[in-house]
Amino acid sequence: MTSRVLIIGAYGNFGSFITKSLAKETNIQLILAGRSLQKAKKLATNINADNPVESIALDITLNLESALKQIKPDLIIHTSGPFQSQGYDVAKTCITLGIHYIDLADGRDFVNDITQLHEQAKENNALVISGASSVPCLTAALIDHYKSKFHTIESVDYGITTAQKTTRGLATTAAILGYTGKKFSTLVDGKETTIYGWQSLHGRRYKQLGWRLLANCNTPDLALFPKRYPEIKTIRFYAGLEISFIHITLWSLSWLVRFGLIKNLQPAAAFLLRTSFLFDWLGSANSGFHMTLQGKDHQSEEKTITFELTARSGDGPYIPCMPAILLAKRIADKQLTITGAYPCVDFINRDDYLNALKGLDIDWIEF
Repeated sequence: MTSRVLIIGAYGNFGSFITKSLAKETNIQLILAGRSLQKAKKLATNINADNPVESIALDITLNLESALKQIKPDLIIHTSGPFQSQGYDVAKTCITLGIHYIDLADGRDFVNDITQLHEQAKENNALVISGASSVPCLTAALIDHYKSKFHTIESVDYGITTAQKTTRGLATTAAILGYTGKKFSTLVDGKETTIYGWQSLHGRRYKQLGWRLLANCNTPDLALFPKRYPEIKTIRFYAGLEISFIHITLWSLSWLVRFGLIKNLQPAAAFLLRTSFLFDWLGSANSGFHMTLQGKDHQSEEKTITFELTARSGDGPYIPCMPAILLAKRIADKQLTITGAYPCVDFINRDDYLNALKGLDIDWIEF
């Protein structure tokens, strides 16, 4: 039986990666949705789908319930951020109609609080999964995989460094700018500590990428992991841009927000994104991720494990898209039958995640 999968924001940065991957599945029929019917139709004609692809104009703020009643999807994948400024209207509508729902949200509170929809989702036999992306799906899977090698994990230091030439979306840019210079908390030495977005500037040398700059990034992990891993005393997550002077420019702007000279950088997202493309010739299509876990081994000796992942050839965006792709396949195959509302942890283990990346220009090392 064919599963009808509606992708909101299908022609966007992440949506197009998901669309192209799921188009190959014999038991999935895609419905490509967004505010622009023209862009949805253009993408539909450019993919080699196993089943006929439908294209529709859809504005999630206008008559969503009546539109979904006509479309009748089995699953919705919501890629249209930034989620920090959204409520749960799409998820609630899906629950009301008994439609399964997955999003790629990176909003800290958005993902952490999705469980408030749990009982309603169970009552309507719907599965709601929020944060089906690198964070918290891959990051939790890595900690779960390595924790058996430790007696206790005391600190986790990890981050993402982007590729200048990788396709960059407005929603992701707006999400980053929304917390740049703004205060939020993370766990440091067992205490909730105030830090500021895109500050704590420092460099890190990746084994396959060389030196990259990193700075504070606000993610769902910072709310989820202290509860999930109560033994961990320090959780630091960072993000960085490949070209140093662009990274430093954003770091400089973060101080203007922190000091109250600028209220919020998010309104400048479109301009800053367009400007960043002017410097693509200075960068590469190579991005990376690292996670360093520190603690005590089973002999109470100091122990450190570092995992590094490197993506080349512009394949980096497949990494945050992979959870939604895998989950959609499992739902279509009837392998995932639970209901309720959950952050995207415990659904995909490390090996399944990494195996799904094979065939792409992506590799990883552990040391």
